[in-house]
Amino acid sequence: MNIGCHLSSSGGYTAMIKQAIEIKANTFQFFTRNPRGGAAKDISIDDVNNYLQIAKESNFSTILAHAPYTMNPAASDERIRGFTLEIMADDLERMENTPDNLYNFHPGSHVKQGMEKGIELISDVINTVLKPRHRTTLLIETMTGKGTEVGGKFEELREIIDRVSPEIRDKVGICFDTCHVNDAGYDLVNDLDGVLTEFDKKVGLHRIKAIHLNDSMNPLGSKKDRHQKIGQGYLGLEAIERIINHSELKNLPFYLETPNEIDGYAKEIEILKKLRRDQ
Repeated sequence: MNIGCHLSSSGGYTAMIKQAIEIKANTFQFFTRNPRGGAAKDISIDDVNNYLQIAKESNFSTILAHAPYTMNPAASDERIRGFTLEIMADDLERMENTPDNLYNFHPGSHVKQGMEKGIELISDVINTVLKPRHRTTLLIETMTGKGTEVGGKFEELREIIDRVSPEIRDKVGICFDTCHVNDAGYDLVNDLDGVLTEFDKKVGLHRIKAIHLNDSMNPLGSKKDRHQKIGQGYLGLEAIERIINHSELKNLPFYLETPNEIDGYAKEIEILKKLRRDQ
């Protein structure tokens, strides 16, 4: 099972992979820079090389970089969109140091411009920053659809991807967040197969490259986006068990974003590994 959690990137790649291994994870997620700001630390080539060596020796899985929350690719304000373009372009260049991994971003909010305009702006950003030479897969995260947020419906994700240039479209995928999908109104608890069938028809299951595995503090369709610890929310442990064992999902990397410190993540990873039926 490819399972990990969100780790602090302050100590660099080597510190993150060592911490992940200590809690028996074989992948991790990290912010590319301050999640509420724009500055990024310089990358140490020695640190990257140490990480790559440990990853190879440990048979480590795909890691997931997360863009900062301050970005909004669908913004009407040109300054915000300019900031977003700058950050994403820089992040993708930095990701070339650790090729063949994943970079995830929130599609943002259209801020009363209308969904169609928001989708157009998001795809324009992708077409601007993502190049055929890049060795990173860019992931659009499923969202709750609160307010003017884009990505709460599967068809919105499909429309974004449809507008991406064909020469880079194979480098674009989806990060499927279980809390967000529940809060958006898709019933993972009682109809997991139905939800995945709908996703396959509207987007394509092959587009899912990563799972944010989170329980939810709020009921189905709440559009709230408040993550809960595994088994302690409205999804519950039985639904989580079905998700991690589902034939269409079980071989994907799972990343915990639950409200935990590192010891809490370690306990959740232990629980989830015990729930896997093919180990």
